[in-house]
Amino acid sequence: MHAEAQEAADAVARQFAANAPAIDALVRRLKQAPPPFIVTCARGSSDHAATYGKYLFETTLGLVTASASPSVGSVYAVRPHLNGALFVAISQSGKSPDLVRNAEIAKAAGAIVVALVNVEDSPLAALADTVIPLRAGPETSVAATKSYLCSLAALLQFTARWSGDAKLLAAVDALPDALRAAWAQDWSPLVAGLVDARNLFVVGRGLGLGAAQEAALKFKETCGLHAEAFSSAEVKHGPMAIVGPGFPVLAFAQDDDTGSGTAAVAEEFRARGAPVWLTWPGATARDGVLPMPTSLHPAMTPLLAVQSFYKAVNALAVARGHNPDVPPHLNKVTETV
Repeated sequence: MHAEAQEAADAVARQFAANAPAIDALVRRLKQAPPPFIVTCARGSSDHAATYGKYLFETTLGLVTASASPSVGSVYAVRPHLNGALFVAISQSGKSPDLVRNAEIAKAAGAIVVALVNVEDSPLAALADTVIPLRAGPETSVAATKSYLCSLAALLQFTARWSGDAKLLAAVDALPDALRAAWAQDWSPLVAGLVDARNLFVVGRGLGLGAAQEAALKFKETCGLHAEAFSSAEVKHGPMAIVGPGFPVLAFAQDDDTGSGTAAVAEEFRARGAPVWLTWPGATARDGVLPMPTSLHPAMTPLLAVQSFYKAVNALAVARGHNPDVPPHLNKVTETV
């Protein structure tokens, strides 16, 4: 897991160089026939990438983006009305039967099907109108790391080239080096603080919500640590009642209008006696604050936070006596129907 996560920057650079022609062709098609809305379909870490994609699409392109429940098509056999829509399926393996079935249904309903996959000869890639390869390379650890970051990077490059936003395009160019800087950050205080933890909240908001979801999943699967992800707004609607002394919180603050609210929630938890770690772009290490490099754009920020987090959670898993590469009861490819 450590070695694969460390490769993310090189994988992203490789992806950006190789995928530009295919993405530009897709963008030309979408500009000629703009979709009325976007639908994402994914599970696990890929669905956390889809959460990021939702906020990225809606804040940058102004297109309403919905997450399709795979069971609606594969189990309940519902045929949604998707004519002209953009259907984005995200899967590292491209083999999960329910995702493949939903992509088939979407295509038959008149949607443009785009597949973000790491395995380019997978069933999902075979039926897609456009394939955007993740190009993460081999990933043998059960816990997906570089393939997750490559999913976010593909969504970022796609959106930047579709929107033509100069700041977003600059962030794409800067991302590989920024990921290298994020990997170099020292989050050892988080590791030391969670060695004996049993429960944890991870909070983020907006573009950073998917990062919180991904972190909570990795805590569970690699460390045996029960962690739940919440929006820093939603956590105030009930869940925050259980936060107090001995209940740790990890908060990812964005460098946008959601950031101050996330920081305020973190401070409220700290005032109750909860162990709290907060991070945001450009933060320097100090008590309760985890360092992060500066981000050129809020859409880049979740990738930097997750890259720093992966190094820390791998170390935490080892410190807690777990093998992060082979979590109990899990397989690399989960084939749900």
